[in-house]
Amino acid sequence: MAGTPGFVQVLCRAVRTVALVLFYYVFSIGITFYNKWLMKGFHFPLFMTLVHLVIIFCLSALTRSAMQCWTGKPRVLLNWKSYIYKVAPTALASALDIGLSNWSFLFITISLYTMTKSSAVLFILFFSLVFRLEEPNPFLVVVVLLIAGGLFMFTFESTQFNLQGFILVLLASFIGGIRWTLTQVLMQKAELGLQNPVDTMFHLQPLMFMGLFPLFLYNEGLSLCTSVKLFRVSEISPLLYTLLTLSAGGGLAFGLGFSEFMLVSRTSSLTLSIAGIFKEVCILLLAARVMGDKMTALNWLGFAVCLSGISLHVGLKTYYSKGKGSTLRQLPSHDSRELELPLLRTGQDGEDVETCDEEEEQEILH
Repeated sequence: MAGTPGFVQVLCRAVRTVALVLFYYVFSIGITFYNKWLMKGFHFPLFMTLVHLVIIFCLSALTRSAMQCWTGKPRVLLNWKSYIYKVAPTALASALDIGLSNWSFLFITISLYTMTKSSAVLFILFFSLVFRLEEPNPFLVVVVLLIAGGLFMFTFESTQFNLQGFILVLLASFIGGIRWTLTQVLMQKAELGLQNPVDTMFHLQPLMFMGLFPLFLYNEGLSLCTSVKLFRVSEISPLLYTLLTLSAGGGLAFGLGFSEFMLVSRTSSLTLSIAGIFKEVCILLLAARVMGDKMTALNWLGFAVCLSGISLHVGLKTYYSKGKGSTLRQLPSHDSRELELPLLRTGQDGEDVETCDEEEEQEILH
C-alpha cells in the first residue's frame, strides 16, 4: 500500500480542482445571465458597472482586513507613484473591457456575446507578441484562422445579429487582450507584491471607477438623472428593488474576479483556459434553452471551428510549457507561496500545496 498516500494526494488535488472550476462556473455563468436579465429593464449598463466596482472594492477591503487579522501580517499598499504609473494602465483597460461588455447586452443575445467574446484569444495573442510575452510560432496562424473563421460563420446571416452590439463586444475583446496582458505583467512583478488576487482587485477598482466615470457621464449621466428607476422614483419599494438587484450583481462580480484569480493561482492558467472552453459550451446551451436564442447549423459549426482554434491554442501552450522547445518567454518568477490565500489554507503550512503547482503557476496568464 505504498502508493496509497500518493493516490490520496492526487485525488485530493483533483477534487480541489473540480471544486474551484465549479466555483468559477457559478459566478461566471451567473453574471452573464444576470447582466442580460437586468439590461431588459435597466438600461444603464455603465452605471451598473460603476456600482459593481464600488462593491468589489468594499468586499476586497473587508477580505484584506480579515486576511491581515488571520496572518498578523500587513497587506501590501502601493505608493502613489507605483500606483499611478504601473496599475493605472491595467485598471483603465479592465474598466473599458467590462463596461463595453455590459453595454453590449443592451443590443445582442447571450449566444452572440459569448461567441464574439471568444475572439479575445486573438487579441491576447497579438498583444503577447507585441509585449514579447510569447514568441512567433507558425501554429499561431492556424489558431487565428480557426477562431476568425468560426466567428465569421457564427455571425453570417444570423437572424439575431445586431451590428452595434457586435462592435461593442468586439471592441471589448480587443481591449480585453490589452487588459489580460497587462494583468499578467502586473501580477508577475514581484516588487509590487500583487500576486494575491484580493490585493490586485483592491488596487484596481478605484482607478477603474475613475477611468469609466467620464464615459458614464457622457453617455448615461443626464438620462439617469431623469429616470424613474432611481432619482425620480415615486415610491420607495422600486428604488430598494433596484438597489438590491445592483448589489446582487456586485456580489457576483466580486465572486467572479475572486474565483477566476483563485483558479489560476491554485491550479494554473491552463486549467482556466480549459474550463473556459466548457463554460462557453454551457452558456450557449443554456442560452438556447432558457433565453430562446436561435442558432442555425452554420452557427453551431462556426462555434465548433472557433472552439477548435481555442483548443489548439491551449494544446500548444501545454506542449511548450513542458519544455519541448518552449516558445513562451517567462517573466521573472515570483514565490509561489505569495499566491496562497491564507483564509483558504487547511492543515499545516504547505500540506495542501503540491510541488508541481509551482511549475504550473509559472504559465503565461491568458
